[in-house]
Amino acid sequence: MRTIFVTGSAGFIGFHLSQHLLDEGFRVVGFDGMTDYYDVRIKERRHQMLLQNQHFSAHIGMLEDFEGLHALMLTEEPDVIVHLAAQAGVRYSLENPRAYIDANIVGTFNVMECARELVVDHLLMASTSSVYGANEDMPFDELERVETQMTLYAATKKANESMAHSYAHLWGIPTTMFRFFTVYGPWGRPDMALFKFTRGILNGEPIDIYNNGEMYRDFTYVTDLVRAIRLLIDAPPVPPETAEEIEPGDSLSPVAPFRVVNIGNSEKIRLLDFIEAIEAECGREAVRNYLPMQKGDVPATWANADLLKRLTGYKPETGYREGVRRFVAWYRDYYRV
Repeated sequence: MRTIFVTGSAGFIGFHLSQHLLDEGFRVVGFDGMTDYYDVRIKERRHQMLLQNQHFSAHIGMLEDFEGLHALMLTEEPDVIVHLAAQAGVRYSLENPRAYIDANIVGTFNVMECARELVVDHLLMASTSSVYGANEDMPFDELERVETQMTLYAATKKANESMAHSYAHLWGIPTTMFRFFTVYGPWGRPDMALFKFTRGILNGEPIDIYNNGEMYRDFTYVTDLVRAIRLLIDAPPVPPETAEEIEPGDSLSPVAPFRVVNIGNSEKIRLLDFIEAIEAECGREAVRNYLPMQKGDVPATWANADLLKRLTGYKPETGYREGVRRFVAWYRDYYRV
């Protein structure tokens, strides 16, 4: 039985990924800091559900604590590491930037050090569509230059990509960085737009809509996302003999077993259409509070996911209306509303 070490296992994506891996017969070692960035109770509930499977173990600790993380890694000896834990959020990066340096830079370095010592089969780490920053040519392609990040969160993720490439080159660690595009679905984070919109609409409270609603996102349903990650686990990058061997459109490094992969639905959805889908599922209209663009935010994201399809044969496909329907049903059940 192969062992997968998942950081951020009590988080939104980490929970879904851990469940998916357990369902496929893997042993999963979960690691999470249980920070209070949002309601810890929902994180605890996620871990409780995962612990119903005998092949899951939960460990609480901070990525910044290298000794603790290192000792656990050496004990568990994972075959693969999927590093999802991070300090996320656009607004919070303006309020508490140091949290992003501690978790996303120092914490990720500690994970890479463990991967180097353990010589894992594959290291997979989460990046974000936010690294595309001010780029305007869409859909976003992995081969684009990404030098114009708009928030510290995005900048730390771009730094993670550079750090990971250097370790892949120096130590031969097969490494895949995946860039997420606006992930949503049941058990989501309470600070995310879908969660806040649903809560506000059901409670008859105003919802904040930035840039007067003229925003576009490539909404990616969480179970599609974790399916893509699962398939990428089995597609570790192999360094080419020469740069000429790299196929057109492949982000494979010419000097390292390293690759960047977009995971998105490849569909640009207008934010106001997304809100209308939530209204339809909630059975009432939102009280809309239109606001200017939020500092550090971008007007649109849209993924070119051709490389994902080429590597795995898979493409996310859940439409946003169906995804919203499933989320609202979960929300009503979880909060009994």
